[in-house]
Amino acid sequence: MWIDSHCHLDAPEFSYDLPTVRAQAREHGVSHCVIPAVHQASWVTSRRIAHQFGDRYTLGIHPLYIPADVSHTLRDLEKEIQKNLDDPLLVGVGEIGLDRYFQSSNAKLQLDLFVSQLQLAKKFSLPVIVHVRQSLDVIIQALRQVKLSGGIAHAFNGSLEQALQLLKLNFCLGFGGAVTYDRAHHLRRLLGELPDEGMVLETDAPDIPPQWVYIPKESRMDLRQMRNTPLELVRIAGCVAQLRKQSGGELVAYTNQNVARVLRW
Repeated sequence: MWIDSHCHLDAPEFSYDLPTVRAQAREHGVSHCVIPAVHQASWVTSRRIAHQFGDRYTLGIHPLYIPADVSHTLRDLEKEIQKNLDDPLLVGVGEIGLDRYFQSSNAKLQLDLFVSQLQLAKKFSLPVIVHVRQSLDVIIQALRQVKLSGGIAHAFNGSLEQALQLLKLNFCLGFGGAVTYDRAHHLRRLLGELPDEGMVLETDAPDIPPQWVYIPKESRMDLRQMRNTPLELVRIAGCVAQLRKQSGGELVAYTNQNVARVLRW
């Protein structure tokens, strides 16, 4: 049974058929999904969905959803974590991090928000799920300074050296649909170099569709045509197993163990 370590089941793309989507994934072997909240409005929704389907969730503020009043929202986040600290389905702080691709003009604000949320995670002894886009060295530096129990670097696309630095900090690296593309030479090479204890699987549904779901822009009628779902994790895992020259049984065993280790459930 597979664990999707990063899946936004609270996204509006699932608002009309979520029970069906989740049931299909479970029927095909996706036993658990981790639902990272990305802004204040999603905290309650992520928790509710996790309890509805027996999944897991995290609470955080994504760098692309920086609120108007950061200080006030951070206080609300601390209260929300404190209120749910005894909930066994709460497994961390996230999705937090830095995004220098879509947002580079507010780099200082992003970093301040990220570090504040790392400090909250440390205060409550929780791991983190980190969004990393064109900012890995800064992320690693912040993680070294705050010294957390560990976590997951979502949608990893860095170098082997950066990967090994994160592993030393008790982080696993999340891989999903991006590795299925024939042109993803760097990611595929990296997959062959990582130790088993360094990786977990994810879909980032409804985003980062695998190659077989992707539709070229000129052919799209509706974005929902290329919606990613947790069901795709099974086929993504098959691609990863093939790239790593391992059996599906080997892959599911250690990736599930890795999720359980770094998110401590």
